[in-house]
Amino acid sequence: MTMRAALKTSVLVFITLFVVTGVLYPLAVTVVAEIAFPVAAHGSMARDDTGKVLGSSLIGQNFSSPRYFTGRLSASGGMPYNPAQSGGSNLGPTNPLLVERINTSVQLVRAQGIDGAIPADLVTASASGVDPHLSLDAALVQVPIIARERNIPEEDLRALVLSQVIPDPIPGHPPYVNVLLLNMALDQQMGK
Repeated sequence: MTMRAALKTSVLVFITLFVVTGVLYPLAVTVVAEIAFPVAAHGSMARDDTGKVLGSSLIGQNFSSPRYFTGRLSASGGMPYNPAQSGGSNLGPTNPLLVERINTSVQLVRAQGIDGAIPADLVTASASGVDPHLSLDAALVQVPIIARERNIPEEDLRALVLSQVIPDPIPGHPPYVNVLLLNMALDQQMGK
């Protein structure tokens, strides 16, 4: 094979692989995703009744009003729940900074009026730093505060929380709720 033939073959192989792996395959994956998983293909956006995007159900939101359920703390860089810089704090369980952060979070939760045992996920961040989920226990412990703030019966609010439960796919793991979807249901069913 001459140098010219080898170069020609190399260029043809490059063009063929470029078209197949750089154009056709991504296009095929996109078409399949659009057809099979249309919501997920667009970021699992949660919309209100008017169609306005309120956020992604895959990324935690910063709910700070006592009228809403609060999610896990965010450990993302820059700003809370920043998916571009998601990641845990990487602080070990004996690190004084982590202990201080948890103690501060416990004081804030107590100041909101939560008595008794505090579920760990109310005072710690997830490994991603943007987790949109909260344990059922952590959601239920917030019910008295939100019911008082919204002037609604606790039983009604507890029933709403239970209607939003997502069973964990891992056997033996406790169920959880998506905080954004729970707060959207709260506004929809109990008024803003």
